[in-house]
Amino acid sequence: MRPNIVSEAGLQTRVGQWWDNIPFLTSAVVIVCGVIYLVCLLVGYDSFYEICFLPEALVSHFQVYRIYTSIIFHGSLLHVLFNMLALVPLGSELERIMGSIRLLYMIILLATSNAIFHLIIALVVAHNPFLTDKYLMNECAIGFSGILFSMIVIETSLSGVQSRSVFGLFNVPAKWYAFILLVVFQLLMSNVSLLGHLCGILSGFAYTYGLFNFLIPGPSFYSAIESSSWLASCVRRPKFILCSGGNTSAYIPTFSGQTSPFRGLFSGNIWRNLSSWMPQRETAAQSTQDDVRFPGRGRTLGSGQNTAVNSDSNLQARLLDNSSPNNPSDIAAAGAGQRLSNERRSPVNNVVAATAGGPPLAQMQQGSISYEEQIQKLVSMGFERTQVEVAIAAADGDLNVAVEILMSQQG
Repeated sequence: MRPNIVSEAGLQTRVGQWWDNIPFLTSAVVIVCGVIYLVCLLVGYDSFYEICFLPEALVSHFQVYRIYTSIIFHGSLLHVLFNMLALVPLGSELERIMGSIRLLYMIILLATSNAIFHLIIALVVAHNPFLTDKYLMNECAIGFSGILFSMIVIETSLSGVQSRSVFGLFNVPAKWYAFILLVVFQLLMSNVSLLGHLCGILSGFAYTYGLFNFLIPGPSFYSAIESSSWLASCVRRPKFILCSGGNTSAYIPTFSGQTSPFRGLFSGNIWRNLSSWMPQRETAAQSTQDDVRFPGRGRTLGSGQNTAVNSDSNLQARLLDNSSPNNPSDIAAAGAGQRLSNERRSPVNNVVAATAGGPPLAQMQQGSISYEEQIQKLVSMGFERTQVEVAIAAADGDLNVAVEILMSQQG
């Protein structure tokens, strides 16, 4: 009996540690979806036709609530289990970068855009002058998988990897990863909503290309929510992640450039922006550009915890923006949020810099150091000049953050 007791205690401890490492919002979504399924199972509720996303009901009766009820209900135990197991790594990684409130806003935005894409495609198929089919108008779709496909596209774009592994069997180009999963799930599983998953992919690409940037509020919006009294009990929880220290304009610039694709649609670059949506063969010039856009190495889904830490640092560098906000209130709100966030972070140890062969970081930041001197400081520590320039630009001149980025790449 004694070995069994020890092994059971060890399993319970490991499960508890795994659950404690899941951030606040991701764990909340898992709990909500799980509890809703259990309640439906206990009371015998199976009238999913009343709460699923049904284009015909949305058009004829304007039942907008279906857009959001459809993503938290699931039809079977395997359905909710697979979706939540897929959400944990994806949601945890994005929440640690974006913050809990910002991720919640993104989920609501993706759910809305998924429904709009779904409705438009269903209407086009049902009322086009060539071949009409009202099957999609009467298709009942439920589950969180549409949001998951959007998250897969966003996470793949942020990681900057060139290829992805499909269940450990074979590798595919990163740009095709979500589409390959769409085909695999459609072939392996019955009663799967092809259109629901496809609309999730379309929403993910629209988000990463900045088409939703005009719908994303500034940091003062998230700071106001986090400082509200009705959310104080949630903010005080150790698993809650503040929306501070990230991109000051509150965008996720996964494909940053001189002009956004949304702005380019009105400046004569329609074909170039539309063609950029299509997966293309990698070229040497494009590979060099990607190296600048995505410093460091990404990771495949489901990898170990150490790799996840490195990937989080790389994604943190991707989300840092060199531009300064124009609104003074946004600056103050972002600074206040940063101070709250710093209370939960341990300070960077100067031993990191000493181990790399350079002076402590506290000495490096004293006084006003020019840009070239900053580069020389980090180059003398053994880092390559190109990586140093990218890291300093991503860290907005903060040597502490730049060293963290460079050390994560070396690891």
